[in-house]
Amino acid sequence: MRVMVIVKANQDSEAGGLPTPEYIARMGAYNDELIAAGVMLDAGGLAPSARGARVSLRRGQATVTDGPFTETKELLGGYWIWQVASLQEAIDWARKAPTDGDREFNLELRPFMEPEDFAEVASPELIAQEQGWRDEQASKAPRAPA
Repeated sequence: MRVMVIVKANQDSEAGGLPTPEYIARMGAYNDELIAAGVMLDAGGLAPSARGARVSLRRGQATVTDGPFTETKELLGGYWIWQVASLQEAIDWARKAPTDGDREFNLELRPFMEPEDFAEVASPELIAQEQGWRDEQASKAPRAPA
């Protein structure tokens, strides 16, 4: 199963603060462990909400709101995408994530909906089409240099 691990933003990340070099090294070692175990598919940090925007859509009309956004507890600071056997395995990996001193580090784990999860509402042809799109995307994804 694929799981998105959502890293919650905090006041420091929203202010544009960067982690310490020591924390970067510990996170790098953790990411190396995830990669070696075949768990990590992708990961990234997100810029503060002041550099972003929200787009709300209703009845074909879009409303754009520029950042920053005030509710830090609802904001994202980064993510991982993991391939694991179960949600419990993802929880076990999340428990190993390094922290930075006393600062709280909040992760939310959410399994991806896969094409087969829509079997009750979509035809086999639509499910196959969705899987085909995913396969095509994966084949065109840039590969990291060896």
